[in-house]
Amino acid sequence: MEGIPDATVRIESGDVAFDARDAALLRAVDDHGSLNAAADALGRSFAHAQRRVVELEEVFGSLVERRRGGAGGGGSELTERARDLLARFDRLGAEFAGVADATLSVFPGRVVAVDGELATVEAAPGRVLTLVPSGVEEGADVEVSVRADAVTIELPDEAPAPDATSARNRFEGRVSEVVRGESIGRVVVDVGTETPLWALLTIDSLDRMALDEGAQVVVSFKATATRALSRS
Repeated sequence: MEGIPDATVRIESGDVAFDARDAALLRAVDDHGSLNAAADALGRSFAHAQRRVVELEEVFGSLVERRRGGAGGGGSELTERARDLLARFDRLGAEFAGVADATLSVFPGRVVAVDGELATVEAAPGRVLTLVPSGVEEGADVEVSVRADAVTIELPDEAPAPDATSARNRFEGRVSEVVRGESIGRVVVDVGTETPLWALLTIDSLDRMALDEGAQVVVSFKATATRALSRS
């Protein structure tokens, strides 16, 4: 069975986005020599994997070639286009990781409830569900931090309903700055905190959403991507 980490990196083309699950599928085809074996190794159904490859190929071009018969039997192999797509995905991932390490949003709050490793913190944008270390109790003043690569930005009319996503922290905000790099953009969102909330998006995503200063957006992030530490 596979274990795909949460990832912001996506390569978009039209309405289709190539993401970490897709990269894992192509790499499994390369490792195991067939789409059927790749699906089995990842714990996915062959029909679903085949359907996904077809969807990707409709926008990115030929990615998996079928080998028929011969001394070595049949199977599948990646095309050069697929290898180029994987290389681009890896470059984006490396750039995301490097920028994210230096882009951490931190804002103060007060713990109003503790449930095991999770706490609810009252902060400027609203209540934030976050991980806390042992010993943090209700009433404690804390600093909540979230990495930019864990923050998702969506346009208000495209954002899923709150109960349709696993991201428990969801706030409305306004874009105050967009810093465009070669492949990655950093978006600064004012959610009512003294310091802004940062998010990372690919340039493709920035262009698709036409994000610019003043745009109204919905930001969200999971509790497991958020940390709260006591303020000394």
